[in-house]
Amino acid sequence: MSASTSAEAHPADGITPDDPPSIRWRPLLTIGGALGVLLIALSPWYGYHRDELYFRVAARHLAWGYPDQPALVPLLARALTEVFGDSLVALRAPSALAAGAGVVIAGLTARELGGGRRAQLMTAGAFAAGPFLVASGHLLSTATFDLLVSTAIVWLAVRWARTRDHRLFPVIGVLAAVAGNIKYLAAPLLAALVVGLLVTGPRDFLRRPALWAGAAIAVLGTAPGLVWQARHGWPQLEMADQIAAEGDFGGRLGFVPFQIVLSGTVLAVLWIHGLVRLLRSPDLRPYRFLAYAYLLLNAVFLITAGKPYYLAGLWAALWAAGAVEIERRGAPRGVGWAVSVPAYAIVGAMTVLTTLPVYPVGWLKNTPQPAINADAAETVGWPRFTAEIARVHRSLPPDERARATILTSNYGEAGAIDRYGPALGLPRPHSGHNGYWHFGRPADTGGPTIVVGPESAADLTRFWTRVTVAGRIDNGVGLGNEEQGKPVFVCRGQREPWALLWPKLRRLS
Repeated sequence: MSASTSAEAHPADGITPDDPPSIRWRPLLTIGGALGVLLIALSPWYGYHRDELYFRVAARHLAWGYPDQPALVPLLARALTEVFGDSLVALRAPSALAAGAGVVIAGLTARELGGGRRAQLMTAGAFAAGPFLVASGHLLSTATFDLLVSTAIVWLAVRWARTRDHRLFPVIGVLAAVAGNIKYLAAPLLAALVVGLLVTGPRDFLRRPALWAGAAIAVLGTAPGLVWQARHGWPQLEMADQIAAEGDFGGRLGFVPFQIVLSGTVLAVLWIHGLVRLLRSPDLRPYRFLAYAYLLLNAVFLITAGKPYYLAGLWAALWAAGAVEIERRGAPRGVGWAVSVPAYAIVGAMTVLTTLPVYPVGWLKNTPQPAINADAAETVGWPRFTAEIARVHRSLPPDERARATILTSNYGEAGAIDRYGPALGLPRPHSGHNGYWHFGRPADTGGPTIVVGPESAADLTRFWTRVTVAGRIDNGVGLGNEEQGKPVFVCRGQREPWALLWPKLRRLS
């Protein structure tokens, strides 16, 4: 599009962007491909994350929604396990591909803002080196795909701001529908982008039929999940309250600092510069709505005690804005080192060492990784966890063993027993945690229940008359994860049938 054509397309804004620079496909694909290959190569190390074990089971109980998430990621897990069986490489490959694709989209966002080769590579490199972005690409998780789709939505919004091509609105609607079936964060992102445009202009986009067509696509695409939530009492709202109460990442005080940490600390200088320049630079005025959207979402998630990575879908655009300004005007005085090749290399190396399974598992407890990336510790020890439950199960008298049931405190523990238990002769596990509660209660066999999770027998004596400690979880490498050291109880004399007991065991967290 020439400058004159662009001016004719939206002269009221006074915006006459030049033809955008060419897309540097080869280096962008090289960076994205390198990240994807690295993630796939490391995908089988250690073991399943508790969320992945949960997805395996949710995949066999497909529904339009779950208390803690929409339906798309369990559906993807179902497809992967049906085709490839229980393969960690296959299960995690889509996440690795999503991370690589995000790198390319980040570079394309810089190009839409007017960035040439340097700006595109700076943006793509920042995305590829960001700790949260790399860590989420290692696991099958809702955050991985939400990040990709949110980044793509912002990229298309930037492209629309440059071209005023209203055909992009239905495409954004499709992506919003996909995002709404992954996590429920697309709605606040889209609302913030709209508010940003209303503040900065142009405002005539609200009169475009294509916009409302895109909105209709988004609503229709997310409607089944919303209906499921409504029919089940909106458990996602209770989940949001639980997330706020748990105060992960330092709660409200840590909200902004952890954005800096999760985006790469040193490389955060780039997106902070981008945020400032979006508010001040005349060249970036057509895209100023991004800054207002980011600031608005910060306010919303600070009030609601959301997690800092909820804004990750906007990071690529902020990095891109900073990179474009540096490409045009040079780095601000005193911070050029933060966007140098050595800085990128150091951040990338530290990201790998703190987020990916690059150590022998026996060394992991002696590294800083479990403290920095708690998810790493949650991928260790599940086979040994299940083996201890099996040992307790085998210790029961034969008549009790045949009638025993298993109850766990969280979906990861139940998912581990579901994955490794059949080979050890264990019955199907049950849990009252999140979506697992909906997968069914135990049968009234009259036998004992093996329970793992509570720290003391006192938590169980209101449900059973006799509670004894029969074992203790040990992952074998001394790693302090959530299951390490938990007692395993054998509970007898159940006070109520499961039909009455099960509602009391429902728990969201």
